[in-house]
Amino acid sequence: MKVVGGIFSIVKNKYFIASAFFIVWMLFFDVKDWSLIHGRREKLAELQKSEQHLNKLIDETRKELNLLKTNAQTIEKYAREKYLMKKDNEDLFIVNTP
Repeated sequence: MKVVGGIFSIVKNKYFIASAFFIVWMLFFDVKDWSLIHGRREKLAELQKSEQHLNKLIDETRKELNLLKTNAQTIEKYAREKYLMKKDNEDLFIVNTP
């Protein structure tokens, strides 16, 4: 009985009520509530992954550009693969696979 009376007196305390109200307000009803902060952290992690992926693509493109600027065989290979170009004395067969 003393435990129930002790808990009831704590819950009835005005400082406890004010603190509980403040915590509930800050977690759920404030402009910068917990769910908004959590959502922004997830969005930030997603954007950082996207940034890493794009940086990787930029590095690959720079390497390819460097090869195209320095090597004639690379230019020919690139033209054949990307633009389906061919030499005058050869035939080109394109096979589409399903």
